[in-house]
Amino acid sequence: MNSSQSSDKTREQFESAVYFWKLDELYADLALIKGRSLSKIEKLRLRGLLCGNSPAEIAQKLNRSVRGTESDLCSTIYHYVKILLKKDQKAMENWRNISEWLEQAGYKIPVESETQETNQKKGVEIPVDMLNSLIKINQIHNNQDRGVVFEINVRVIASMPTDDKKDKL
Repeated sequence: MNSSQSSDKTREQFESAVYFWKLDELYADLALIKGRSLSKIEKLRLRGLLCGNSPAEIAQKLNRSVRGTESDLCSTIYHYVKILLKKDQKAMENWRNISEWLEQAGYKIPVESETQETNQKKGVEIPVDMLNSLIKINQIHNNQDRGVVFEINVRVIASMPTDDKKDKL
């Protein structure tokens, strides 16, 4: 694989973050905290987190060590985000805090009908009833015995019905 193919593959990694996050604004704001632009690997790891990947999953997809990736995230992305959002005194419970905090700060693109239509044209479908859910395709492979196999994780966030709604059930 030549460097051009490697660069294209890197750009494609965690691409779905482009459709759901204000990446240009986020990159610019984090660059102000850092004092210079984020590196390609920092952007890549950030997109990985925003796509719902754990540091271990990011390391695996980038063919890097898990400990090294975790360490780098702590000293870069986690650190920058905590300063940006003025949470530097707050302990991070886990890696999911980053995307939760950034969403609360307004960096996530609100899903509206226009955005949904645009994303559908680009091949990304966002069902309205799944807006508070996460579907992550872990792997797609061809199995001669079973055909094409999709390995997915599904996370659905649902609220409990209120007493009024329970009566109607």
